[in-house]
Amino acid sequence: MNINDLIKDLKNRKFKPVYLLHGEESYYIDKVSDYIEENVLSDAEKGFNQTVFYGKDSDVMSIINSAKRFPMMSEYQVVLVKEAQDLKWGKDGDDDKKSADPMLSYFENPLSSTVLVFCYRNGKFDKRKKTYKAIEKKGIVFESAEIYENKVPAWIEDFVREKGYTIHARASALLAEYLGNDLSKVANELEKLMLNVKKGDEINSSDVENNIGISKEYNVFELQSAIARKDAFKVNQIINYFAANPKNNPIQLLLGTLNTYFSKVLKYHYATDKSAAGLARELGVAPFFVKDYEIAGRSFSKQKTFQVISYLRECDLKTKGVDASGNTEQGELMKELLFKIIH
Repeated sequence: MNINDLIKDLKNRKFKPVYLLHGEESYYIDKVSDYIEENVLSDAEKGFNQTVFYGKDSDVMSIINSAKRFPMMSEYQVVLVKEAQDLKWGKDGDDDKKSADPMLSYFENPLSSTVLVFCYRNGKFDKRKKTYKAIEKKGIVFESAEIYENKVPAWIEDFVREKGYTIHARASALLAEYLGNDLSKVANELEKLMLNVKKGDEINSSDVENNIGISKEYNVFELQSAIARKDAFKVNQIINYFAANPKNNPIQLLLGTLNTYFSKVLKYHYATDKSAAGLARELGVAPFFVKDYEIAGRSFSKQKTFQVISYLRECDLKTKGVDASGNTEQGELMKELLFKIIH
């Protein structure tokens, strides 16, 4: 079940007796558990019928005993187990005796008036376990998978659209590059950003730069643009800024970004369909960015692009102390790398 179907069922009050929310991405786990915590019961019902456990401070029997209770003056009771990855889940080996795992016994015959929710964050639950299979049979298992970084701009666009805004492609890409693929962090920054933008307006790069704290002139997109034009003066300006602000511009992030960028430049050279639509599809970018890659493709031949990717790998090794002859200070490595790239 995907997130939209799951939330739709919850809104329609189609509840299952057990939910296992697990996966690397905590954003959707929190979204589902928060909805259940806030909406299944009324404020008057919550006092007697809503219980919250934390895995590290709880035990299986306390959770099961709570789940077995009947609700008081309510159709349902809610039992939330947060940080369930820290819970001692009990035996689940070859022993088929139900007494070996009281939790398994409950999952096989859960109380329909209880909504029992396990928030298993920062990892996947072992799908081989009998407990997993029992929950899957009687309840809902939802895996919140980590989103790929190249999918974050589209996720940002969908997020702001749901809130009644639109966002320019460069602005969403800038946010994705700066914030990464931690959706909770991205959502939090977008919520703050939207407080300063009139509802219905398009969020642009200036809004992002002014409200998120990204430098308008000295960011990775301006660097990529300067590299594509082989504008040595602008490249040096940006690299000097990065070197002076290493905390906000770590070399590891720069290397990852440039590796992705030049990998796409290489794809540009191999693309058979060089129309705007064809390149956008092949490179996995918004049509707005295609022109940037066309410029880079003219500035960097296929052979030079392979050489640049080699430079990036060499620099990455140097940051880790491998093949580092002389100074390995971050700023100097950045300057050396960019000199090699544009000359």
